[in-house]
Amino acid sequence: MNAEDFPTPDEPVDSITPEALKDRIDSGEDITILDARMEADYDEWHIDDDNVTTINVPYFEFLDEEIDEDVLEAIPDDREVTVLCAKGGASEFVAGTLAERGYEVNHLEDGMNGWARIYEAVEVTDYDGAGTLLQYQRPSSGCLGYFLYDDGEAAVIDPLRAFTDRYLEDADELGVDLQYAFDTHIHADHISGLRNLDAEGVEGVIPEAAVARGVTYADELTTTEDGDTFDVGDATIETVYTPGHTTGMTSYLVDDSLLATGDGLFIESVARPDLEEGDDGAPEAARMLYESLQERVLTLPDDTLIGGAHFSDAAEPADDGTYTAPIGQLVEEMDALTMEEDDFVELILSDMPPRPANYEDIIATNLGQNAVDDEEAFTLELGPNNCAASQESLAGD
Repeated sequence: MNAEDFPTPDEPVDSITPEALKDRIDSGEDITILDARMEADYDEWHIDDDNVTTINVPYFEFLDEEIDEDVLEAIPDDREVTVLCAKGGASEFVAGTLAERGYEVNHLEDGMNGWARIYEAVEVTDYDGAGTLLQYQRPSSGCLGYFLYDDGEAAVIDPLRAFTDRYLEDADELGVDLQYAFDTHIHADHISGLRNLDAEGVEGVIPEAAVARGVTYADELTTTEDGDTFDVGDATIETVYTPGHTTGMTSYLVDDSLLATGDGLFIESVARPDLEEGDDGAPEAARMLYESLQERVLTLPDDTLIGGAHFSDAAEPADDGTYTAPIGQLVEEMDALTMEEDDFVELILSDMPPRPANYEDIIATNLGQNAVDDEEAFTLELGPNNCAASQESLAGD
């Protein structure tokens, strides 16, 4: 059923915005959520946190006038319950139905689609290069991006198409000129905002090593190779070629302080190596990843911060609220970073999660081989990113 197909409940119910719900979760408040989506959608991705209790009861259980008692008994009647669905229509109906029966309820405005539009900017306070570095965080999918600004100039790393206007608005609010937009690689979990920003006058930069994968628009952008540098005010962004997750995977060293590793290394895991060449090519890609980590990343000073393009539920944020960590800490905490090559390859191939939803269509779109409008692009990337190898098997005790 579409949102407009649900009758308006007789009992009015309050709505809560995604931002307000996120604030309540972040404050440590105990939250109870009734997720009214289908079980498969719920299993793929849902709102979760240590202080969140989630119950999955599909909306169709509430369509009959006589609701099964087992359904009602599964829903707490001693606390407020937030009902959500995909877009907000079903949740309003379900919440109204429960309100008529005396439950204390509200419903999430715009549902999980609204949740996916939350995009927060958090300052990386341990960054000690020139200027200020922000980390963008998208809690619905774990996507991360970076915004560096100094002396009237700015650059963004791994921008998302859905938030093209946000980067421009943030630059305007900060009084800086957004000069560069960098992609670390051809992403498989979200639609890149590189071309959209380039169309707005921002210089789009793509790794030269990624072009051979079939990029159709490389001539319209700036390509970068290992060792190239870009000035942003008094700060410098250096290109560091780190293949493994993909053959074009490239990191960016931000003023010798933070390495934006894309999907090569995360603070809780390393990249999965199977999204470009599939299972057959994964072993060779895993060896390439091992070499990149050992020779290009772990050779940097121990206090160099690592900032990936994603975080998972297993990631613990730093004291400043960002998903960053110094290299020395990761080496101590992650067994995968101190293994011999054969053991490393065997480990990361042993337990990889499901591939990202719609990843083939997303890759084709990011290559320029597939054209989609903004709404379709947003829908394609809903859900978890799943671009890392299994976190449980890679971490130390």
